[in-house]
Amino acid sequence: MGSGPSVRVSLSLPEGTAEAVRAITGKREFSAYITEAVEHRLRSDLIAQDLADYQEEYGAFTEEERTWAKAELAGEQKGARNSDEAV
Repeated sequence: MGSGPSVRVSLSLPEGTAEAVRAITGKREFSAYITEAVEHRLRSDLIAQDLADYQEEYGAFTEEERTWAKAELAGEQKGARNSDEAV
């Protein structure tokens, strides 16, 4: 993502959405704002697919794994996931 030369594409947005983006970014930064939003969505979709693939191969995440992941994403530092991973 984000590599290579820029290409011009046609994009249709609801008028109110386009106006809201312009109000935040101004005319010059409109494309950069949309690019960032699309790349964010792509990263999220790719991560979701990786997680689904992992669970298909290894089984559903345990409640302990989910709790650990939520704490990590929230920036809470409760130590390593298990004693084998202590740093």
